[in-house]
Amino acid sequence: MTTGQMAVTLGGLAAIVWINWYFFAATPRAVAASVDAGVQRVRIDVKGGYTPSVIRVRAGAPVRLEFHRDETNPCTEEVVLPAFGIRTYLPAHQTTAVGFTPAAGTYEFACGMGMVHGTLIAEPAEPPA
Repeated sequence: MTTGQMAVTLGGLAAIVWINWYFFAATPRAVAASVDAGVQRVRIDVKGGYTPSVIRVRAGAPVRLEFHRDETNPCTEEVVLPAFGIRTYLPAHQTTAVGFTPAAGTYEFACGMGMVHGTLIAEPAEPPA
């Protein structure tokens, strides 16, 4: 095996390892909502995916997800939160707010085609001390 063949083989193996880690092992960090006048708010950038894609909120308090869609890809023109019966159109290059009050649990949201996914984790409020 020549040096060039060895380099190509090692580069290919490195690419395989990186792709498997990126798609199957990398876990996105959850982002906590900020609270403004009693409403938990999170801005979610929509461009080829949701950023952040994992969100933590307190259960039982109003949530306002602000989706800013910075693309024209037809896949992301709609966001669906099935647990709340929400299906909302997201105009390109605009911010669209979606509001609801979750009970404790983990909820999925996705684009209208089901190709782009996110997770909302509603944690129970801590009991008083």
